[in-house]
Amino acid sequence: MKIYLFAVMLLIGVVLALHLTMNAQVGVILKNPKMGNAIFWIIGGVTAIVIGLTSWDTEVFSRLREVPAWLLTAGAMGALLVFGIAWAMPQIGAGPAFVLMIAGQVITGMIFSHYGILGSPIEPVSVLKIVGALLLIGGVGIVTLAK
Repeated sequence: MKIYLFAVMLLIGVVLALHLTMNAQVGVILKNPKMGNAIFWIIGGVTAIVIGLTSWDTEVFSRLREVPAWLLTAGAMGALLVFGIAWAMPQIGAGPAFVLMIAGQVITGMIFSHYGILGSPIEPVSVLKIVGALLLIGGVGIVTLAK
């Protein structure tokens, strides 16, 4: 087991929470989450280009023809996700927003792993995993509905 990868993913989760909350706050300050999101994506696009240029490979463009077009919609999906989060989070709060997103990710991840969707290593769903997901969903309910 590569424990350092678990640590990296945990850190990414922390950074993602910070990033999405910052994006939501920019939308609140600007009183326009759509424009706030657009500004974030412009900065992100420039950053992605700079990172991409550090490993420039002209053959990528010829191999790009091998990528199914539907996989490339992930870029638009990412922009829509961040916009949706920036719009909804100020209305429901960061805590409920994140636990709902995590629950959705855990359930989807279990399905992807069970069937090996999109190249995920196959890890069959077990009773223990289902119990864990149900506990998570119960926790989501407590976090989102408790006053």
